[in-house]
Formats: sequence, structure tokens, C-alpha cells
Amino acid sequence: MALAGMAFAAGGRISQAAPRILVHKDPNCGCCSGWVEHVRSAGFDTHLNELSDLAPIKSRLAVPPALSSCHTAEVDGYVIEGHVPASAIRRLLAERPSATGLAVPGMPAGSPGMEVPGTPDEAYDVVLFGPTWQKVYARYEGTRESKLHL
Repeated sequence: MALAGMAFAAGGRISQAAPRILVHKDPNCGCCSGWVEHVRSAGFDTHLNELSDLAPIKSRLAVPPALSSCHTAEVDGYVIEGHVPASAIRRLLAERPSATGLAVPGMPAGSPGMEVPGTPDEAYDVVLFGPTWQKVYARYEGTRESKLHL
């Protein structure tokens, strides 16, 4: 009986193993470390590749320059660029769209890793992207998904 990717939970039930996420980040970036903690606390099996020049990684993974942010991650065949909320990553992994990945361009205040006490959360888009296209996948304020009004 093949149980690859499965783990036994308390009580003998079988549950999905935590998704493995490889995060490429600058070792001196505090907001990147905050995002790593966000996905780790959301149950992702988090691994780090710390380096100061991320340009070769972004190029290899085909991250469009307009969507570029401060860190890049890989999870189950998808690219995650920037401060994407863990709930959006989980949705991506459940829906499995034909795409390169998800991105949150820039560094919106209140997004995971960009929390600033006393500063209101900005509304921002999570962008689903492929080799030649981009579309809004979800809209958030902080880590809360909001209604998409397009």
C-alpha cells in the first residue's frame, strides 16, 4: 500500500503531509523572514536558500519583472513571488490551475511579513501568472481575503 505524501495523524487517521516550500531570500531581509514564519505557522514544511543575488533564481523560474518582489519560493511545481498569503497558496495547490504561479508585486503594508503596528493594511492583489499572461486571482487586505470587485 503506497502512502507517499501521506502521514498518520493523531488517532490513526491519514492526513496530507505538509507541503514543502523552498524559499529563496536574502539572509538580511526582515520582511522575508516574517513571510517565512507566516507560511511555516500555516503548516508548510519550509526550507531556506539564502543568497544575496536572487536575479538568477527569478530568471530561471520565469518571474516577470513587473511582478518581482523581495523573495521567491517554489512549492509543488509552482512559483510564489513576494508576500503571498498562505491561504492563497493553499487554494492554488487545491485548484491546480495551469499557471507558473502566484505573485504579490511590491511590498504592501499588512501583507504577510509586512505588518507594521499602527499602519492600516493596504488592499492588494494576488496575481496568477503564466508565461505570457497575468490575472487577478484574489484580493486581500492584510491576511484577510476580500471580495473581488473587477
